[in-house]
Order: sequence, then C-alpha cells, then structure tokens
Amino acid sequence: MIKIHNLTVDAARPHELAEWWHQATGLPFHDETAPEDDEVMLVNPDGPPHLLFIKVPEGKAAKNRVHVDFRPETGGTRDAEVERLLKLGATTYEDLREDDGSGWVVLLDPEGNEFCVCLGADER
Repeated sequence: MIKIHNLTVDAARPHELAEWWHQATGLPFHDETAPEDDEVMLVNPDGPPHLLFIKVPEGKAAKNRVHVDFRPETGGTRDAEVERLLKLGATTYEDLREDDGSGWVVLLDPEGNEFCVCLGADER
C-alpha cells in the first residue's frame, strides 16, 4: 500500500495561487514558506495529503487530468460554498446542478485549474 503525501499543482505564481487556496480551504502555509519560493505548501493539519504548488514556466494548456472535489463541512451547503468561492475569485466552468437539488459545480481557480463543489453531508 502507498499513501498520498501531496497533491501537486503546477503554477505560474505559486505563492499567489497558494494564498488563494489558503483562503478557499483554510489550510495553513508550511512554517518555512516565503513569498519568493518556487515551491509553496499548504499543510493539512490532519496529515497528508497536503497541497503543494510548484512554479513551472509553461501555462496551463488543457483540462486537468486530476482535480480536487470539495464537500462543505457540517452545516454548510454546496450553493453557499460556490458563492463564497466565486467571491474569492473562482470562475464557473460548468454548472451541473440538477432541478432535484443533486449535482455539482465545476469551478476554476485564478490560474484556471478545475475543481468541483459537491453536496455537503447534510444535503445528501
């Protein structure tokens, strides 16, 4: 068996993108992180996986092959999280919410990386 240690995201500006994800998730920066670093980690207090942002020279060229799915904490709703993330600067890529209340929303972070917001545990 193998354990996932990091989910790594290529970034043009790692610290700026990590700051956005910090605001989105509440995950704290690694203690030794500096704004000029080419690798910036957000640490999951519960242990791995952590989010690692690495500077790359090329821009995003295609759809992500791997992405993060968010589920709101107890008491939160999918729609409230979508609105909060849009206010932080995410953009809607695809709205897959259904009339019966099911479904999810695919959003893009400031560098165009896809992620989903699914129904919270209380909404299922």
